[in-house]
Amino acid sequence: MGKKIKITCGSVALAAELNDTATARAVAEALPITGSVNRWGEEVYFDIPVKMKLEPGARADVEVGEIGYWPAGAAFCVFFGPTPMSKSEKPRAASPVTIIGKVTGDAQKLSSTRDGEKIVISADE
Repeated sequence: MGKKIKITCGSVALAAELNDTATARAVAEALPITGSVNRWGEEVYFDIPVKMKLEPGARADVEVGEIGYWPAGAAFCVFFGPTPMSKSEKPRAASPVTIIGKVTGDAQKLSSTRDGEKIVISADE
Protein backbone atom coordinates (compact mmCIF):
# COMPACT_ATOMS: atom_id res chain seq x y z
CA MET A 1 0.00 0.00 0.00
CA GLY A 2 0.99 3.61 -0.34
CA LYS A 3 0.08 6.89 1.31
CA LYS A 4 -1.89 6.96 4.56
CA ILE A 5 -4.89 9.30 4.49
CA LYS A 6 -7.69 10.35 6.83
CA ILE A 7 -11.33 10.71 5.78
CA THR A 8 -13.28 13.04 8.09
CA CYS A 9 -17.02 13.70 7.95
CA GLY A 10 -18.81 15.16 10.96
CA SER A 11 -17.85 13.07 14.00
CA VAL A 12 -16.53 10.23 11.81
CA ALA A 13 -12.78 9.99 11.16
CA LEU A 14 -11.49 6.99 9.22
CA ALA A 15 -7.93 5.94 8.52
CA ALA A 16 -7.25 4.66 5.01
CA GLU A 17 -4.40 3.88 2.67
CA LEU A 18 -4.06 4.73 -0.99
CA ASN A 19 -2.63 2.22 -3.46
CA ASP A 20 0.47 2.95 -5.51
CA THR A 21 -1.31 3.56 -8.82
CA ALA A 22 -1.39 6.58 -11.14
CA THR A 23 -4.89 7.58 -10.02
CA ALA A 24 -4.11 7.14 -6.31
CA ARG A 25 -0.94 9.22 -6.70
CA ALA A 26 -2.95 11.97 -8.45
CA VAL A 27 -5.41 11.98 -5.54
CA ALA A 28 -2.54 12.09 -3.01
CA GLU A 29 -1.01 15.08 -4.82
CA ALA A 30 -4.36 16.95 -4.65
CA LEU A 31 -4.68 16.61 -0.84
CA PRO A 32 -6.23 18.07 1.20
CA ILE A 33 -9.56 17.76 -0.63
CA THR A 34 -12.86 19.06 0.76
CA GLY A 35 -16.19 18.00 -0.68
CA SER A 36 -19.88 17.61 -0.06
CA VAL A 37 -21.24 14.12 0.68
CA ASN A 38 -23.56 12.33 -1.72
CA ARG A 39 -25.08 9.07 -0.46
CA TRP A 40 -26.00 6.24 -2.84
CA GLY A 41 -27.15 3.34 -0.71
CA GLU A 42 -24.16 2.46 1.46
CA GLU A 43 -21.68 4.44 -0.60
CA VAL A 44 -20.39 7.95 0.02
CA TYR A 45 -19.06 9.81 -3.00
CA PHE A 46 -18.10 13.35 -3.89
CA ASP A 47 -16.44 15.30 -6.70
CA ILE A 48 -12.69 15.81 -6.44
CA PRO A 49 -10.33 17.97 -8.53
CA VAL A 50 -8.71 14.95 -10.21
CA LYS A 51 -9.38 13.93 -13.81
CA MET A 52 -8.19 10.42 -14.70
CA LYS A 53 -9.34 7.60 -16.98
CA LEU A 54 -10.21 4.10 -15.77
CA GLU A 55 -7.12 2.05 -15.06
CA PRO A 56 -6.71 -1.64 -15.99
CA GLY A 57 -8.47 -3.83 -13.44
CA ALA A 58 -11.29 -1.33 -12.84
CA ARG A 59 -14.49 -3.04 -11.70
CA ALA A 60 -18.04 -2.44 -10.54
CA ASP A 61 -18.07 -5.25 -7.94
CA VAL A 62 -16.22 -3.92 -4.92
CA GLU A 63 -15.60 -4.89 -1.32
CA VAL A 64 -16.73 -3.12 1.86
CA GLY A 65 -14.07 -0.57 2.76
CA GLU A 66 -12.64 -0.19 -0.71
CA ILE A 67 -12.08 3.31 -2.07
CA GLY A 68 -12.77 3.87 -5.74
CA TYR A 69 -12.31 6.65 -8.26
CA TRP A 70 -15.25 7.05 -10.63
CA PRO A 71 -14.11 8.82 -13.84
CA ALA A 72 -17.67 9.49 -15.06
CA GLY A 73 -18.17 11.92 -12.17
CA ALA A 74 -14.54 12.63 -11.20
CA ALA A 75 -15.60 11.23 -7.84
CA PHE A 76 -13.93 9.72 -4.77
CA CYS A 77 -16.11 6.82 -3.57
CA VAL A 78 -16.05 4.91 -0.29
CA PHE A 79 -18.09 1.70 -0.20
CA PHE A 80 -19.40 0.46 3.16
CA GLY A 81 -22.34 -1.80 2.23
CA PRO A 82 -24.92 -2.56 -0.46
CA THR A 83 -25.78 0.05 -3.09
CA PRO A 84 -28.91 0.23 -5.28
CA MET A 85 -26.97 -1.82 -7.91
CA SER A 86 -25.99 -4.59 -5.46
CA LYS A 87 -27.02 -8.17 -6.15
CA SER A 88 -25.98 -9.28 -2.64
CA GLU A 89 -24.73 -7.72 0.61
CA LYS A 90 -21.61 -6.55 -1.24
CA PRO A 91 -21.34 -3.07 -2.70
CA ARG A 92 -21.60 -2.59 -6.45
CA ALA A 93 -20.67 0.69 -8.16
CA ALA A 94 -22.96 2.28 -10.76
CA SER A 95 -20.25 1.57 -13.35
CA PRO A 96 -16.61 0.44 -13.08
CA VAL A 97 -14.32 2.33 -10.72
CA THR A 98 -10.55 2.30 -10.35
CA ILE A 99 -9.77 0.92 -6.89
CA ILE A 100 -7.41 3.46 -5.34
CA GLY A 101 -7.26 2.34 -1.71
CA LYS A 102 -8.93 0.84 1.31
CA VAL A 103 -10.27 2.04 4.64
CA THR A 104 -8.15 0.49 7.41
CA GLY A 105 -10.76 1.12 10.11
CA ASP A 106 -14.50 0.40 10.19
CA ALA A 107 -15.98 1.79 6.97
CA GLN A 108 -19.49 1.14 8.38
CA LYS A 109 -19.05 4.27 10.52
CA LEU A 110 -19.94 6.22 7.36
CA SER A 111 -23.54 5.02 7.71
CA SER A 112 -24.20 8.08 9.90
CA THR A 113 -23.26 10.53 7.11
CA ARG A 114 -25.91 12.56 5.32
CA ASP A 115 -26.15 14.19 1.90
CA GLY A 116 -24.55 17.62 1.87
CA GLU A 117 -22.28 17.10 4.88
CA LYS A 118 -18.72 18.39 4.54
CA ILE A 119 -16.14 15.66 3.99
CA VAL A 120 -12.36 16.10 4.01
CA ILE A 121 -9.60 13.82 2.77
CA SER A 122 -6.22 14.72 4.21
CA ALA A 123 -2.75 13.20 4.49
CA ASP A 124 -2.29 11.18 7.67
CA GLU A 125 1.44 11.16 8.34
